[in-house]
Amino acid sequence: MTKIVIVGVGSTSFGPAILGDLFSHAAQLRGSSVWLVDINAAALDLMGRYAARLNDGQQQPFDLHCAIDRREALPGADFVIVSVAVDRVATWKLDWQIPLKHGVRHVLGENGGPGGLSHALRNIPLLLDIAHDVEALAPGALLLNFSNPMSRLCLALHKHTRARFVGLCHQIGKGYRLVNDVLGLVPHIAGEVESEYRRRVEERIHLTAAGLNHITFILDMRDRQTGEDLYPQFREKARAMPPDFELMSRRLMDAFGLFCATGDGHAGEYIGFASETIPLTGYDFDAYERQAQAQRDDVSAVAEGRAPVALRLSGERAVQIIDAISHDLNRHELAVNIPNNGCIANLPADAVVEVPALVGGYGVQGLHVGQLPEGLAALLRQQVDIQKLAVEAGVKGDRNAALQALLLDPTVHSFAQARYMLDELLRAHARYLPQFK
Repeated sequence: MTKIVIVGVGSTSFGPAILGDLFSHAAQLRGSSVWLVDINAAALDLMGRYAARLNDGQQQPFDLHCAIDRREALPGADFVIVSVAVDRVATWKLDWQIPLKHGVRHVLGENGGPGGLSHALRNIPLLLDIAHDVEALAPGALLLNFSNPMSRLCLALHKHTRARFVGLCHQIGKGYRLVNDVLGLVPHIAGEVESEYRRRVEERIHLTAAGLNHITFILDMRDRQTGEDLYPQFREKARAMPPDFELMSRRLMDAFGLFCATGDGHAGEYIGFASETIPLTGYDFDAYERQAQAQRDDVSAVAEGRAPVALRLSGERAVQIIDAISHDLNRHELAVNIPNNGCIANLPADAVVEVPALVGGYGVQGLHVGQLPEGLAALLRQQVDIQKLAVEAGVKGDRNAALQALLLDPTVHSFAQARYMLDELLRAHARYLPQFK
């Protein structure tokens, strides 16, 4: 019997998505023990009742449990899915606003730049605490991390734990949408859900992308039906796209030869000149909170029996990976975050990279994709060095390492700016940064 523990299930974006995927694979994983974990008792109760309705709707394929204390749930776990954050919206707003106040022209403020550093300093201790519990109570388990900033948190796992892990992000789906927007090979169908559209696009187009999380580059672009190399056609048609279509990524392609799979918003967090083409409006927090409330309402309606159970694949890949490992399926995955170990030949071996992989009873095996163009490798090596400093700062509470990470960041342009911005970020989040006391 497989034991699956989901830590952070109380999130009304993450929880229902993972549970939807899990119950969509009920036939493959029937008999598994599933533990739902969240420190928010009310959120856990809601998600527990929601999961119970899904379970009843499929003749109870899973043995369900709920726990506030993850140490109750972890013993003997085979897989531990983790998505955690600290006071997500309020802290993200500060990560966005404080650098702007100090003159940093950054975008999103979540995974790269000063906001990405601040985010990492809060979440590294949180994720390491969970990983150390996994080491102690479920030493053979695979930890599947969804928490951001993905590369920095996975690097902390790699450097400071013995836990087996893989980082997962669905942003590669953006690359498929962008490529099809340019080539128009797969028509949109009105009212079609995103996961179904992406499935149809992936049946027609195959992409090989590699790099770092949220800044990966398409190495190869093929028509699955004919085997044709689509890059020449893509480059030609991309030049005719409207001026506001992924202009920064098109500039990178013109300069370095490859198109960014993750789109301007996320990739722009790592590019010093991103603000030339991306408006400094940041994330739409109001829309985020409205969507979160709508998701809570939907989950409550199902949990209370006021709405029918409806299963839908989320586009995330954790459950598919669990299925592939449990049944030795030797399945191809488009994007996983793992230690490099030569997968990208001209990036450091100890970096955490995002690459395609094969997944089976042996675990997650990254595919070796060769070298990136040297200019792109240089861009990413700089980010790897910044990530290493961010991890050192997050683990040790090392203020100077955090300052160095900012001074190396391409969005930061003065010593005074970096020093005073760091001081303000550390003060603003002091209650979540015990390692700096």
